[in-house]
Amino acid sequence: MGSGSTALTGARILWECLEREGVKTVFGYPGGAILPAYDALQHSSIRHILVRHEQGASHMADGYARATGSVGVAVATSGPGATNLVTGIATAMMDSSPILCITGQVGSKLLGSDAFQETDITGVTLPITKHNYLVTRAEEVAPAVREALYLAKSGRPGPVLIDITKDAQQGTCAFDFEAAAPKMRGYRPDLSPAKAAYDKALAMIAAAKKPVILAGHGIAISGAEREVQAFAERACIPIAMTLLGLGHISASHVLNMGMMGMHGEAWVNKAIQEADLLLAFGMRFDDRVTGNLKSYAPNAKKIHIDIDPAEVNKNVKIDLALMGDLRNILLELLPRVEPASRGEWIEQIHKLKGDTAVRDIQNLPDNGHLYAAHVINDLWRETRGSDAIVVTDVGQHQMWEAQYYKHDHPRSLITSGGLGTMGFALPAAIGAKVARPDAEVWVVVGDGGFQMTMAEMATIAQENLKVNIAIINNGYLGMVRQWQEFFYERNYEATPLLNPNFAMLAQAYGIKSHVVKHRSDVVPTVRAARAHEGPVLIDFQVEQEDTVYPMVAAGAALHEMIRRPNPIVETAEDE
Repeated sequence: MGSGSTALTGARILWECLEREGVKTVFGYPGGAILPAYDALQHSSIRHILVRHEQGASHMADGYARATGSVGVAVATSGPGATNLVTGIATAMMDSSPILCITGQVGSKLLGSDAFQETDITGVTLPITKHNYLVTRAEEVAPAVREALYLAKSGRPGPVLIDITKDAQQGTCAFDFEAAAPKMRGYRPDLSPAKAAYDKALAMIAAAKKPVILAGHGIAISGAEREVQAFAERACIPIAMTLLGLGHISASHVLNMGMMGMHGEAWVNKAIQEADLLLAFGMRFDDRVTGNLKSYAPNAKKIHIDIDPAEVNKNVKIDLALMGDLRNILLELLPRVEPASRGEWIEQIHKLKGDTAVRDIQNLPDNGHLYAAHVINDLWRETRGSDAIVVTDVGQHQMWEAQYYKHDHPRSLITSGGLGTMGFALPAAIGAKVARPDAEVWVVVGDGGFQMTMAEMATIAQENLKVNIAIINNGYLGMVRQWQEFFYERNYEATPLLNPNFAMLAQAYGIKSHVVKHRSDVVPTVRAARAHEGPVLIDFQVEQEDTVYPMVAAGAALHEMIRRPNPIVETAEDE
């Protein structure tokens, strides 16, 4: 289509704008109110992937976005189609993932009449989107789409929703792509710290004897992996990782202590508690990271670098905020930060670590039981050095993956952090595989979460996607059971699961499957799955009442960790 204006329907304009903005794939499910858009899809080169549930579409868009940094796009019809997107939208909002959700809506003259399949989806999603739009005229489609894509990926990324009435899709208007460029003079997400703030930060860093960098998801969003590593090396500052920060600094780096927080490394949490300066890089002091705020890092001054002013002083009182893009701020600081050795502090951390780092050894002991730690550690050893992406669901397996799989590359771990969405892994892995078709993609999922979105196996089969699925099957809603064990006198109410035969279920979808019950079978099965050209599901039937250690109980101080009581069970131990 040439430059200038051309008369097109709103539906045609939708796809034309997406295509010109670089969108190559959308994940969706048709229905009456979005049908004009689907009819116009025949004129576009955009690939449409049919999901089996709209929640899957929003998670696929999210996985696509996290694997690449580009905006993922989901499409659904009005009413239940739109509301089925909500969980995925909230997931993306909590983890700052740029997705665009496009929903059909009843005709504009029917709005507010409780028409068939009418839901006020802009009202429903107002708290869980960066912004949303109700488009009632064809002339509004192009400006809304271009602005929405810009909003989704600029500043602190997040989800944006466009609700387009059926008559706006069917109506025609002059289409001028250039004239629809975003014009938002009041929207300025990039802030620049004052020179005095940089000077103060450098003075605080120079004066610190026990500093710690808290490395969060913002490192990936900013693309600041190299700058953070260079900064840490120059100033000799150890790094503690959030869950969503894992991989953005190599796990093998000498200054990378490992994960902090509720199920983080004990020595990492102790180092934070003993620190005299915390440098928060693109993280938000989530409650799972801090523990009891009254006792959090009591001796530490705190410098917070973040692009979102709303995060500063939200949970933890900050001594100095540097607002703006993390990479740009570090590029300003790097030439001026003083080189340091901080040998005493590094040695003190090594003493805190002691000989408790059993996860660092090559082979976990085998006492005849199959533990989730076995599976994940063996999976790591088989895939390390590759371009593997691991997409996890939520629960015990998620924490074991964070502990036992050593991520050395950015965007190699995709997981639901802030919302903790069960059912996330399988569809998000589909999105990641579509985004990066040459990458090796593994789903690590519990038997509970898998059943929430397992219908998306049909999407895998229909699209012939090489996705490997590792079900950590312990017959329980494992993390809930763990809390019942610790805090509810082992009253395992509503947590035992009656599961289907997952292997036979996969076969019903035409997906190759295996069942593994013994440690000796883990590596051969993983190798067979990697060698198989198509998708593979492995049902790892692991120890049922295993527990994630260490654990900071809700409301406890960060250093008050529950430790493994029985040292005989070495396979899943950490101190």
